Amino acid sequence: MPVPRTTIAAALRSWRLLHRYGLWDLGVMGAAFALYYWVRGLVEGRTTEAISRSLDIARVERALGLFWEKELQALVMSSRLLVEAANAIYVYAHFPLIVVVGLRLFFWHRPVYVLYRNAFLISGGIGLLFFTFLPTAPPRLLPWPYGLVDTMAAFSPINYSMQPAGFVNQYAALPSLHFGWNLLLALAVWTASRHPLLRGLAAAMPVAMATAIVATANHYILDVALGAAVALLGLGLARSGAAWGRRLLPWGRPRGSPA
Repeated sequence: MPVPRTTIAAALRSWRLLHRYGLWDLGVMGAAFALYYWVRGLVEGRTTEAISRSLDIARVERALGLFWEKELQALVMSSRLLVEAANAIYVYAHFPLIVVVGLRLFFWHRPVYVLYRNAFLISGGIGLLFFTFLPTAPPRLLPWPYGLVDTMAAFSPINYSMQPAGFVNQYAALPSLHFGWNLLLALAVWTASRHPLLRGLAAAMPVAMATAIVATANHYILDVALGAAVALLGLGLARSGAAWGRRLLPWGRPRGSPA
């Protein structure tokens, strides 16, 4: 049975609309994030290895004089308000903030969006390699004297159990992409805006996230440092790809994006 011309015309109009405004890009990014969390969840279960590696990180931090996690958590836990703030930052300044900033950049600052989209994808790929081959438990899962209070489970109604089981990996602490991606968001907001309030918010975002993820016992300080390194490596590779005129992704470059 032949396809009606009206159906073909409607399909062509839909494709032109998607191509013109790059809406398919949003779909691809959504699929990429879903794949990232799904693959990350596949490496769950290597408990002994993950805890052993986490203990090694704690020992290294103690040797370097960087094991400040207990002091920072004690300071935050001195106030219920600070605990709730740390929990909220951990949850809402990650994926929800990525969506909000990503949509704003996509519609109003497309060149910045393209650059940081690539940086997210590259750093996410690097992170998956770490999560797969070097699973690491967070401090909240360690025994005394290294373990800390799991503030999300103890004080927050929004916690890990609300995530689909297939998307959860308890042993993805190293590197901290909670921090690395928040750093990329901050740099993107700073780049796209000249407003002092937004730039001030951008400057504060990584500081708040670093404090939150350590205070909630989800990451070590060294996890934060490696997360920053992975994110900046992803950004550097994305910039290099743009400077060389290479296509890091197979779809067409939108108008005004970096060449």
